[in-house]
Amino acid sequence: TAKKQCRAVSREHLYETPAKMAASAMGCEHYERSCSLKAPCCGKFYVCRLCHDAKENHQMDRFQVKDVKCSVCNTIQKAQQTCEECRVKFGDYYCDTCHLFDKDKKQYHCEQCGICRIGPREKYFHCLKCNLCLISDLQGNHKCVENVSRQNCPVCMEDIHTSRIGAHVLPCGHLLHKTCFEDMSKTGAYRCPLCMHSAWNMEDYWDELDKEISQTPMPTEYRNVTVKILCNDCQTRCTVPFHVLGMKCSGCGSYNTAQDGGLMPQEDTQ
Repeated sequence: TAKKQCRAVSREHLYETPAKMAASAMGCEHYERSCSLKAPCCGKFYVCRLCHDAKENHQMDRFQVKDVKCSVCNTIQKAQQTCEECRVKFGDYYCDTCHLFDKDKKQYHCEQCGICRIGPREKYFHCLKCNLCLISDLQGNHKCVENVSRQNCPVCMEDIHTSRIGAHVLPCGHLLHKTCFEDMSKTGAYRCPLCMHSAWNMEDYWDELDKEISQTPMPTEYRNVTVKILCNDCQTRCTVPFHVLGMKCSGCGSYNTAQDGGLMPQEDTQ
């Protein structure tokens, strides 16, 4: 009788505690949740699709997930936010389309993107041409590139659209993962890997380069030499004085230029 009472108390404790327990008490390195997903492809249980994809030689389709297993009482059931047996909440946030369970990060499901985004929703808008949710500050204030997020990050070559890493929008409209942009900046690289446009406002650096060039005259045999250049920032083609430190675009003042042809010594007019 004592053993039965002990088991009854333990069982009652098992089902009472999770209801008070935060949904973030369990999970994986990617998400905080109290359930595992049954992969529709192989029937195995994994905490999330990323854990599955790291172990298997195929990818899990999150949208096809039908069943989950409670991490507290191990009950297998249809995908839902609360366990039908022990009443533990699988996640503070749950999307019935993406089958995303996680702690509250102000997530919202974007119908146009087709996936969940980290919000809050009111601080983002969906750009129809870019086909991506962007921060509200960029509304009417960015260069659109059609379906830009469907391209892989040009730095790491990994997916951007469904990545858990935020995207950084360059002035040219191309996207990089925020972490990739930060790593690229640390190396001194300042141009978009795709189109070579300057990745941020370089005016202060161009001013410094102006001063440096003015204080560094070329050797006599190169002082009247010109060269054709193409500007990566404004696409202007022009002929400018040659200098080893940089050739300045006569259209926009940028030094983000590429030499287009050989050196052209000026003829002696005397």
